[in-house]
Amino acid sequence: MIEDEFLREAADTRAGTGATPLSRPAVSRPAALKRLNLALQGGGTHGAFTWGVLERLLEDDRLEFDAVSGTSAGAVNAAVFVQGLCEGGREGARAALDRLWHDAASRMSVSPLQNTPLEKAIWGHDLTWSFAYQTFETLTRMLSPYQINPTPYDWNPLRAVLEQAVDPEVLRTGKGPKLFISATSVRTGKPRVFTREEVTVDVIMASACLPQFFKAVEIDGEPYWDGGYLGNPALWPLYEQGGAPDLVLVQLNPTVREELPTHPTDITNRLNEISFNASLMAEMRAIDFVQRLLDAGRLEQPRYRRLFLHVIEDEERMREFKLSTKLNGDWRFLQTLKGYGRDAAAKWLTEHFDKLGRESSVDIRARFL
Repeated sequence: MIEDEFLREAADTRAGTGATPLSRPAVSRPAALKRLNLALQGGGTHGAFTWGVLERLLEDDRLEFDAVSGTSAGAVNAAVFVQGLCEGGREGARAALDRLWHDAASRMSVSPLQNTPLEKAIWGHDLTWSFAYQTFETLTRMLSPYQINPTPYDWNPLRAVLEQAVDPEVLRTGKGPKLFISATSVRTGKPRVFTREEVTVDVIMASACLPQFFKAVEIDGEPYWDGGYLGNPALWPLYEQGGAPDLVLVQLNPTVREELPTHPTDITNRLNEISFNASLMAEMRAIDFVQRLLDAGRLEQPRYRRLFLHVIEDEERMREFKLSTKLNGDWRFLQTLKGYGRDAAAKWLTEHFDKLGRESSVDIRARFL
């Protein structure tokens, strides 16, 4: 663990409209662009929030992107984002993300897990009380995916979406940001981070493999589960590879909930949030530890370098959504999330752009420790 090593050595924002950025904000191109590393969390269809964030960042010509790390839904967004930049620059990335989410929504519109028109009228975006969701949840508690989805079927709706959206050859050979995607080894319980040259549809599937729902994905004979258990997202590849000192986390899972969950689904939801933020908390503690040692002059630069941490999130809005909504592919819901992401990114740019390259815009100790 990196913290052990350090200890030894130191002793236009339009929510929900789905509007495209054809009328993008007027931004003059400066002499020097601000370079960012992006870290994208997972969270099922809540990844549409990240779609909105990325779209808004792409519209700002003052930014360029050095590397992207993603897990689960964050891995899907990251791979398509980087591939789009390789193929067609900013507009290519925007168009690729747009196609991805349109295709996902189209395929999920025929899923039995989606609310009927009557259920939408009663429960809105929440799927919790729909008959289909209750049946699905009961089955996954009683049976494993190896029983529900036996060989040779191995059905996973994400595969068709990824096969349409991702071209591993472009990722291997194209010119664009570095890409890191994390998955969890079932056998060793250790994280594995795949680089851009290693990314395939199976790698992204592995990063998004929730073991309650899907069979482990085998890569080179090794079974993998969702990367969020050990890196949601993995931050260490972004600072170990050098490059830009600014690291921007797009966070989907709320850190704080003031209310005590008492209903079974709310308890499960909160456990899910805590579990998938745990590795992030640990990495933030390690980063804060190193930064304090640098402040005290107890570590030598450039071996240990200054990092500037930033977070784009909207916890107040995202706390409104139940666990079931991470499976909701309704187009209006995805557009709402996308709008929230655009809002959050625009707010962050307005308030913190001038801090890039100079200082962090988030207090790590107050937020994560």
